[in-house]
Amino acid sequence: MANTSVALISGKLYALGESDLPYEIEVTSDGDIITIGRHDFHSSEPFLSMTAHPKIDPDTGETLAFRFHVVPPRLTFFRIGSDGRKGPDVPVFSMKSTALIHDFAVTKNYAIFNDGQMVISPLELLRGRPPMTVDPVKVPRLGVIDRYAEDESGMWWIDVPGFNMSHSVNAWEEDDGETIVVVASNLSSVELALERLDLAQLTLEEIRISVKAKKVITRHPLSSKVLDMAVINPAYAGRRTVVATPMLIVGLVKLDLSLSSDDCVVASRMYEPGCTGNEPFFVPNNAAADEDDGFLVTYVHDEITKESKFLIMDAKSPTLEIVAAVKLPRRVPTGFHGLFVSESHLEKL
Repeated sequence: MANTSVALISGKLYALGESDLPYEIEVTSDGDIITIGRHDFHSSEPFLSMTAHPKIDPDTGETLAFRFHVVPPRLTFFRIGSDGRKGPDVPVFSMKSTALIHDFAVTKNYAIFNDGQMVISPLELLRGRPPMTVDPVKVPRLGVIDRYAEDESGMWWIDVPGFNMSHSVNAWEEDDGETIVVVASNLSSVELALERLDLAQLTLEEIRISVKAKKVITRHPLSSKVLDMAVINPAYAGRRTVVATPMLIVGLVKLDLSLSSDDCVVASRMYEPGCTGNEPFFVPNNAAADEDDGFLVTYVHDEITKESKFLIMDAKSPTLEIVAAVKLPRRVPTGFHGLFVSESHLEKL
């Protein structure tokens, strides 16, 4: 099953779900989506599942990904070359419990994983209880590994109390090479995540890590709003980024990450009453454009009229001005993650 996200990996389009292999799909000229089948990227090792949030390096074209499992190794890191062939597994045995790892972060030289408080305990099924639980006494950690590591011997872990990553926005290394910056949404009220998700709080945070001292230098929220599923200009993945646009479900905000503030919101747009939006995506004007020179696109559904629209917004505008709204012939239900694929890329698929 692949119902979580879509990714363009090594020139092919895939539907992803973290409990299964990617499914190669094809978009026909009239807009139909055809499933080609499950794909293992020519792996020479057993390969049964992959994260729904792989990271594609815009410079090298390679894809970094992982999978997690309920038995050791509970975390396995791997890379897929620009040629579409999967490299060797890097099993991580230093994860002692099966944490739900939904997303991770990548810089030029490192991959960063969150070992959080949401854990999977299969034995709970024997007690008639759900296998997904929250460990209230566990101290969350971040694990840092060289992205070209052949094994986990150089991986190091640091405690980050109360940090349970939902989705990463971006990560990068500062110019000195000694500081890693991670921007991600934190499920700060993790105890509510399983039974009262409507009350859960998601806080967008910036965490600075010293590579030399192997510890957190600073950590602070970027806004007091409940934010998640932020997007950036994909050309800046793994590089220092200033602009991020997370969603509020009922609207969007634009953040300036260069501000030394606990509220970095510099622009916003709320949808019409009764409307909810899906995850947005940033489409640059061109490859040489400024970081925020482009458009935000998303689907919005009106629960009152039962109509769905495709919105195109000016990402540079202080109000995220709507430049086009296309009424769709049928409802687009609220989903998880999306992808924008240019016409030129579609023609090559």
